Amino acid sequence: MIRKSLFALNALNFFMADVQAGLGPFLGVYLQARHWPPAEIGIVMTIGGISGMVATTPLGALVDHVRWKRAIVIVAAIAITLAAIAILPRQDFALVAAAQAAIGVAAAAVGPAIAAITLGLVHQQGFAHQLGRNQAYNHAGNVAAAALAGGCGYMFGLGAVFAVLAVTAAFSVASALRIDASQIDHRAARGAGAHDGDSGIARFAVLLQSKPLLVLGATLTLFHLGNAAMLPLLGQALVAHGDGDASAFTGATIVIAQTAMVPVALFAARLAEEKGYWLIFLLALIALPIRGIMASLVTAPWGLVPVQILDGVGAGILGVAVPGLVARVLAGTGHINAGLGAVMTMQGIGAALSTTVGGVIAQRLGYSASFLALGAIAALALILWVAARAITIEACADTPVKTDTETKTAA
Repeated sequence: MIRKSLFALNALNFFMADVQAGLGPFLGVYLQARHWPPAEIGIVMTIGGISGMVATTPLGALVDHVRWKRAIVIVAAIAITLAAIAILPRQDFALVAAAQAAIGVAAAAVGPAIAAITLGLVHQQGFAHQLGRNQAYNHAGNVAAAALAGGCGYMFGLGAVFAVLAVTAAFSVASALRIDASQIDHRAARGAGAHDGDSGIARFAVLLQSKPLLVLGATLTLFHLGNAAMLPLLGQALVAHGDGDASAFTGATIVIAQTAMVPVALFAARLAEEKGYWLIFLLALIALPIRGIMASLVTAPWGLVPVQILDGVGAGILGVAVPGLVARVLAGTGHINAGLGAVMTMQGIGAALSTTVGGVIAQRLGYSASFLALGAIAALALILWVAARAITIEACADTPVKTDTETKTAA
């Protein structure tokens, strides 16, 4: 029964949420507590982001070409956990940078692999709906892990965060193994156009020739350049100001944002089915500049609530919209996961640079100035998306196109 595989897929999204991020914002707090300057924290995070950025497109192409998609997720979960634990004995720059690079590469495989497994199970017609469920479980998993990590960190110290990561990795591996590999249609998983041979596979150059894909990638680059550093900087600002417990605060910022993302992801999936993807992208892009302004005005613990709710709106929508729109744009080419990897690479460029840009500005001009600068960058993403509407509107239509694989399967 495919229901069992979908249940296991939901569980995989729940537990893998914590693993894929590695230590996430807890890394910045962990290093800040060990007297690392903000700029150096930003640099090691950037190293991790760049490593993932370089690896994402090749790993997406790998996912398109292999049938052992579950194994990719399992290996990634184990590698991320081992790399994170490696920094526990000592925190010199070279070791932390190497660990972040390994985490970045391993994490880069997770998104395309899970998207491929999902598409292989439910095909294009069910993709938007299942993406909403994937993201809802993903965000719920982040809430649970952040609450657990924040609570354990408060009671036992920040080192407890590493134990939480190891536990969620073990459950991720178990969940992946529960997905029935025989139920994954590997032709549908890559968006191939036919059953027989490779006649339905387009040339790889289609990724560079797709204008909607390029616009999407550029928009997401700007979005993540403005977004990625905000959460780590919120935690670092608290440590710098000496307000409250750092691990509990960081956990709270994640819980608030991820809790908001659960209903937002489900709503975004439904809206995408009814109205298409252009409008929900617009809503996500509007939220981030407002978040930057609000973060610059309030850095006290109580101010994190509205700031992180806006994070939940933006990220919750994009988690559904990005893989869904890429699947629409590249349907029938056989390169959906390579295309998703390419888009994730472009947004990874923004995310990787964001922590360095945000950290440098925070060190020189203060945290408020850093939040304002990041919000201004995010506003450029909104401007680009609106200006390029004529290019993306057809791909964002509300009705998915059936590939030959799905048509023949239905017949």
